[in-house]
Amino acid sequence: MKLSIVAYGDPVLKKVCEPIEKDYPNLSELIENMWETMYNASGVGLAAPQVGLPIRLFVVDTGDNDDEPRYKKVFINAQILEESGEPWGFTEGCLSIPEIREEVFRKPNIVISYYDENWEKHEENVSGFAARVIQHEYDHIEGKLFTEKINLLRKQLIKGKLDKISKGEIRADYKMKFPRQNKKR
Repeated sequence: MKLSIVAYGDPVLKKVCEPIEKDYPNLSELIENMWETMYNASGVGLAAPQVGLPIRLFVVDTGDNDDEPRYKKVFINAQILEESGEPWGFTEGCLSIPEIREEVFRKPNIVISYYDENWEKHEENVSGFAARVIQHEYDHIEGKLFTEKINLLRKQLIKGKLDKISKGEIRADYKMKFPRQNKKR
């Protein structure tokens, strides 16, 4: 089932999310719905707060590209243990912030601890594009958005666009829920 993606301005996107237990209600169904929602919106990652749930869960699928192998995983109760390397810029977007893309600098290497969908614990070194996507989704479960990582001038320039997003005055090709509008699109 395709879920509504919560738009910029919703308080759930600013919450530090809570860990979940193995018996979290309908977890397998939620994960499947998140995959379906992410693919429908042409995303490479989706975090639970983006579908209105303040829990430490996100999914990542970098897809096929020529530069790096496909990276597809479920992350439950993730913790980034280390970030290393020289930060590099890349233009990022976010399904909760449609129509805005900005250059964000992130470190290229991470060490992350997490549980997968089978509740097996992992500690993994990840680098490159997959590390960037993980960091972006991890920020979501920490209550942070990529727009907080851009320079002050750019923040000022997109302020009006962000306000329009929160009011639902934009078009997205997927189902969204806007904080300052009662109806769903």
